[in-house]
Amino acid sequence: MRLVFAGTPAAAIPTLRTLAEAHDIAAVVTRPDAPQGRKRVLTPSPVAQVAAELGLPTIKAARLDDEATGRITSLRPELGVIVAYGGLVREPLLSTPDHGWINLHFSLLPHWRGAAPVQRALIAGDTDLGASVFQLVRALDAGDVFAMRTVDVPADATADVALEVLAEDGARLTADVVAGIADGTAAAHPQEGEATTAPKLSIEDGALDWNEPVDAVYARFRGVTPEPGAHTTVGGLRVKILAATPATVPTGDAPSLAPGEITATREAILIGTATRPLAVARVQPAGKPAMNAPDWWRGLRADDTLRAGV
Repeated sequence: MRLVFAGTPAAAIPTLRTLAEAHDIAAVVTRPDAPQGRKRVLTPSPVAQVAAELGLPTIKAARLDDEATGRITSLRPELGVIVAYGGLVREPLLSTPDHGWINLHFSLLPHWRGAAPVQRALIAGDTDLGASVFQLVRALDAGDVFAMRTVDVPADATADVALEVLAEDGARLTADVVAGIADGTAAAHPQEGEATTAPKLSIEDGALDWNEPVDAVYARFRGVTPEPGAHTTVGGLRVKILAATPATVPTGDAPSLAPGEITATREAILIGTATRPLAVARVQPAGKPAMNAPDWWRGLRADDTLRAGV
């Protein structure tokens, strides 16, 4: 088929590569170059870089306005495929391809409609993660679903790792749907069940509440890592938590600590929750490089009065 592909982050790359092997990609639509790093160097999006590698024409657009719509329309695509582009597809562009647009979304729809489905699912403690390919409509992530699949994700996966797994499996799912649309066998069905939403995360979403059980604290850590990042405060200063896991049992390895109370071992610092502690292995204090948590704690010359979250 003659396709237009829209995507921006690394999670969209597996689908682009897979589709490029079997179809004519008339153009790749992606967000404009953005400043990266401390020097704020303008850098093409991950999808733009792969499109250049594959020799595919690229349309860089911050929004799919009249100009972008005109350029895409002139290509006469049979189908549009979108994966985490970062902008809305509105009419008349929505109806421009012969078969409209399909969207790979990293959730089991109608659960977690929105910008951060993987992160929100992990924060909520969901054990079933997956991907859906659906017909794009004007309402947010509400179109009929062509295919849906639960994906095995490691139990300790943070959001970035989970997204990598889902992106690879989702690419194959999308390719199957595109093949079905091409040969006329694809069929979409209305979404079933109660919808939940997954709005974009803010920095505040990364704050860990030590008064919650360790499972809830760890679920939030996984969901906000690496972005916007899990954090707490110690002595009034923010500390980003880069690596953590629930402390092991028996209790000899996981001493009873009050919520927010901190103690150090050789490998980690232990922070008390409403149940057993969270073992924190690496941290990044504000304005400083990442370091091993016990080294940071010793460097504070900390005493028993310091608590996390204060």
